[in-house]
Amino acid sequence: MIASLPMYDLPALHSAHDRFWQAIRAALGYGPTTLLRSGDLWDHWQSPDLLLSQTCGFPYRARLHGHVQLVATPDFGLPGCPAGHYTSVFLARRSDQITALPELSGRRFAFNEPMSQSGWAAPKTHLDSLGLSAGALVQTGSHALSAAAVAEGRADFAALDAQTWRLLTRHTPLGEALTEVAQTAPTPALPYITSLTQDSDALRAALQAALSAVDSQSRDALGLKGLVTIPSQDYLAVATPEPPQI
Repeated sequence: MIASLPMYDLPALHSAHDRFWQAIRAALGYGPTTLLRSGDLWDHWQSPDLLLSQTCGFPYRARLHGHVQLVATPDFGLPGCPAGHYTSVFLARRSDQITALPELSGRRFAFNEPMSQSGWAAPKTHLDSLGLSAGALVQTGSHALSAAAVAEGRADFAALDAQTWRLLTRHTPLGEALTEVAQTAPTPALPYITSLTQDSDALRAALQAALSAVDSQSRDALGLKGLVTIPSQDYLAVATPEPPQI
């Protein structure tokens, strides 16, 4: 069996995620002894041995729908978001004193990967709705690296998952170098998934039990406020823009 919780697993949060997984495993009564932190995420997500993982809304609607089951969606209590939703936060260098998104139109944009809801799809849709556009594109491989590209001057702005941005401000110095310029509209947050062979109801119950059982320090570190059930059609209804041309 495979269990992984990769989407917010900053090094500073490894121990909190490990404790959360142990609480899930205890409530479930079975499962791998440790979280998997190596290998390709697509291999995790598409494996028939997948017990539990977390994916992004874009991969779910583009490739995983019909091949995995939704288990539940975490609620991070993000400002201005319905339960179980999140936004993308547009960031620029604090030293540039950018105050509005139009000031960034046509400038270098850093994004983590083409199949990212918060790093590409949501910001592209938002920019298009305002008649704005990115200039040169800088693909980085992760939200943290996108933030670093802006901070180091290799790009002028980026859009990050709001929960990732919250975690980066707590655990890295990037919050001192960057400032928030705008946010996208909320979309359903990153869902927990399992393979078609697993009992999604039992996993949902185990996640709920683990939230109550895990120590408050770990729960607060992960930002977990609760769980919600969001139907697959809500994920599938989110706009999918054209892929980046790089």
